[in-house]
Amino acid sequence: MKELFVINAQYNREANKTILSILNGLSNAEREQERGSYYKSLSGLITHILGGNTFLLGLFQDAVAHNDAALKALAALKTVTVPEGPFTEAQWEQLAADIETVDTAYIDFTKALTDADLKTPVKYGGNPDSVPAFFLLNQLTAHGTHHRGQVSQILDALKIDNDYSGISAAFLES
Repeated sequence: MKELFVINAQYNREANKTILSILNGLSNAEREQERGSYYKSLSGLITHILGGNTFLLGLFQDAVAHNDAALKALAALKTVTVPEGPFTEAQWEQLAADIETVDTAYIDFTKALTDADLKTPVKYGGNPDSVPAFFLLNQLTAHGTHHRGQVSQILDALKIDNDYSGISAAFLES
């Protein structure tokens, strides 16, 4: 089961890199323009992906307190701040760097997990009070995919090629 979560984390990084490379081709004004999304702009959607991934990964701290490698991976999250837009070009570049930091932490974290860790309850503040780690990891994958899909829809409306989610195994690490 662990291998599936590692692959999901690797896919997440590759999809984020690709969508960011597409968005880097837009002007800052185009990324900041209101697009009718709940998160308003393309920058708003990308910021939400960063914030969601950082938040969800942070929920695992207590559940994996016994796993030094997992805690080390999560420690990288402390270097990331989730900014509020609108962004300057320099802030956009920092946002992209922070996404890479979180994506790498996500991969390292999943690689450090044991089968027992995947079944460990993680408190998340909902009802029920906690869920198995594997469930929350699945939600993390779904979250990023959902919001990248929103970005894709906006890019489709702008007639900007964005087939970042095609089938590719190039991201798989050996």
